[in-house]
Amino acid sequence: MKGPGESTFQLAVTSSGTGTGSITSSPAGINCGTACMATFSAGASITLTATPASNSTFTGWTGGCSGTSTCSLTMNAAASVGAIFAASAATTYQLTVTNSGTGTGSVASSPAGINCPTTCVAGFAPGTAVTLTATPAPNSTFAGWTGACSGTSTCSVTMNAAASVGAMFTAGAPPTYQLTVTASGTGTGSVTSSPAGINCGTACVAGYAAGTAVTLTAAPAPNSTFAGWTGACSGTSTCSVTINAATSVGATFSTAAPLTYALTVTNSGTGTGSVTSSPAGISCGTTCTASYAAGTAVTLTAVPTANAATFGGWTGACSGTSTCSVTINAATSVGATFTAGSGISLINHVIILTQENRSLDSHLGQLRQYWAQNGIADQSFDGLPQFNPATGAAPLKGPPPSNPSCNPSDPAPSDCIWDTSTTVTSFHLSTVCTENTSPSWDEAHNDWYPFDNTGNNPSLNNGFVYTAAYDGRANDFFDSDGQRAMGYYDGDDLNFLYFMATKFATSDRWFQPAMSRTNINREYLLGATSGGYAYPNGTSSADTPQLTSKTIFEDLQDAGISWRIYVNPTGTGCSGPPYEASCLIQTSYLSNFAYAQTVVSTYPQNVQPISQYMTDLQNGTLAQVSYIAPASDAGLDEHGTDSDSDDPTNVQSGEVYVESLINALMNSSSWNSSALFWTYDESGGLYDHVSPQQMPSPDGIKPKDLLAGDICLTSTGPTCDFTWTGYRIPLVVVSPFAKQNYVDHTVADYTAMLKFIETRWNLPALNARDAAQQDMTEFFDFNNPPWLTPPTPPAQNTSNPCYLDHLP
Repeated sequence: MKGPGESTFQLAVTSSGTGTGSITSSPAGINCGTACMATFSAGASITLTATPASNSTFTGWTGGCSGTSTCSLTMNAAASVGAIFAASAATTYQLTVTNSGTGTGSVASSPAGINCPTTCVAGFAPGTAVTLTATPAPNSTFAGWTGACSGTSTCSVTMNAAASVGAMFTAGAPPTYQLTVTASGTGTGSVTSSPAGINCGTACVAGYAAGTAVTLTAAPAPNSTFAGWTGACSGTSTCSVTINAATSVGATFSTAAPLTYALTVTNSGTGTGSVTSSPAGISCGTTCTASYAAGTAVTLTAVPTANAATFGGWTGACSGTSTCSVTINAATSVGATFTAGSGISLINHVIILTQENRSLDSHLGQLRQYWAQNGIADQSFDGLPQFNPATGAAPLKGPPPSNPSCNPSDPAPSDCIWDTSTTVTSFHLSTVCTENTSPSWDEAHNDWYPFDNTGNNPSLNNGFVYTAAYDGRANDFFDSDGQRAMGYYDGDDLNFLYFMATKFATSDRWFQPAMSRTNINREYLLGATSGGYAYPNGTSSADTPQLTSKTIFEDLQDAGISWRIYVNPTGTGCSGPPYEASCLIQTSYLSNFAYAQTVVSTYPQNVQPISQYMTDLQNGTLAQVSYIAPASDAGLDEHGTDSDSDDPTNVQSGEVYVESLINALMNSSSWNSSALFWTYDESGGLYDHVSPQQMPSPDGIKPKDLLAGDICLTSTGPTCDFTWTGYRIPLVVVSPFAKQNYVDHTVADYTAMLKFIETRWNLPALNARDAAQQDMTEFFDFNNPPWLTPPTPPAQNTSNPCYLDHLP
């Protein structure tokens, strides 16, 4: 390239290859990688020199030069030259360590490589800084380094060439010298050392090897201060001495008045109560401020005024509802909240949670054995007789119950032929998924006794296997002989239920309201009647679209009591969120009543997805009455599996669902004023040994939808009316006021939960059935609530197998 008035040419240099390096020119101009192109005068003689980087080699020129020496060229035209560099293995230098002397020891390096006497030679990259540490063996001392290092501390070598280091060890332990510490003054305290040895007043003399650096720390006792060191140390901080001779140190402690701080307790809320302290000092409302020495641990106990208030919890330095423990190291304030009320009026939130199709014997029949296994005192509970003790409270131990089954000579698909010589005895179920056993009107009456199924004689409860077999054959179930009806679960399978039934209150005389299936009993749950229906409304073409009977929600609405229905939307087909009340209500069973139309049009906010229940607990916005509809479409209701082609319904999954709902309540701010009733809508055709019980007809309406061939059309009897309950079901009353480990023996059907709500808010009975029930206050201790701090339940076991194709 020519410039104005002179001739010049451009020289371009490039580098390539697996390695790196630089190219420079003489005369100056090229300095790659700074400048790889320069202009030189025509005729100039240029010499290029290639210098490889560390770990690279120069392998030759290309273009205007060749070979591996310098490149010389004359600039008579533009020129290009290439330099090739190749990567080469890194150079290392050997470090050699030699141990010598009359003693023994080891030398280790950082970075790793040397671990002499095992590994005494190692290679290190150039420039590596290596630190060697000598460690003498017991009864040896390190005498010093030779070679590339000296002295007795660590040895540091930078590896720019091969190096040798010697480590000398001398036999014999180093000399020891005594360190003596003396405490004095008007106060008291302790002195400790690091490394250990001194712990005054336990040990005030200790021996240390020559050269040991010892740090002493003085700690004054309460009511004392540390005044300072004497002897080998001074001042009031820690004392550091290196022991090369016998050494003495003094620690002086002086008496001092203890620091005291005020603890202030303030009572608040709509109720009254008292707070006392241990140690004494606080006695609110007498003395709400007291002074305590610094470091004092104070326990505060709150006691609400009997029959007039409950303790709502601590604020300030404490929280929760148990005792308050504070250590006084500064002025401290604690608040105690008391809520006014007495008896049942202390309950401000009622939650009804009903699962599906489980009898008391099938779900809680092993309860007395569970108590024995867990060291819990026995009491009367009428579960399966094989789990009762031989002595003690009645009922006592008896043989496992059994039911007649089908004649083996008439296997499926033929009808089950009653055979008293072939029986099925109560047994433990391993699978937590079973085929459904029908609880419908005819089946429930056959469970009483197939040859007296309308109740002219006392119940024998011996038709459960027969009806399960009949239903199993009609549905082409694997279990065509009805054996599943006699299965039960124990306290390992349903550990959450057994724990809660033990800690809180339960009953062994708690019945489903009607001798029929889910729809009918759910109508009793919401309105204390099925309006004369023995079968689900709509079974007959003559059925009215919906019941006109009043429900508990209408009474609550009229009285200004807040209420909500929570529905799990999973599997319902309801789109959301947000979810429409008109869709959610279809799976709540309130849809069986005409009042549902009013709710959807006027009070849609009262029907919410189950997620809102959790939100209401978190936000303290729980309604006064809540009904949690069964999560049937989500497969979490514990119902038997309706078809072998369906996904099996897992009982333990249903229990986990219940666990999540109850734990959320127990951990919420609503807990202290709540009562949750956990029960099942009906026994589901599963065996229970206790007879149904007589009850008043709700409204005098007799069954009006019996089908052709119905038992009560071919034979009449007492149970062909709504004047009998169905079979027993489990109940757990979960509340801070629920009596601890309490078993109620009063006959009731679960319209008693309606009676409880009516009693709490002074509502009229819906009809004769709920009016006849106990008000359930006997399940509670409102004067001395046992569970203001709820127990911690075990996580529900989910390890049992789930199958339908065999038993158990």
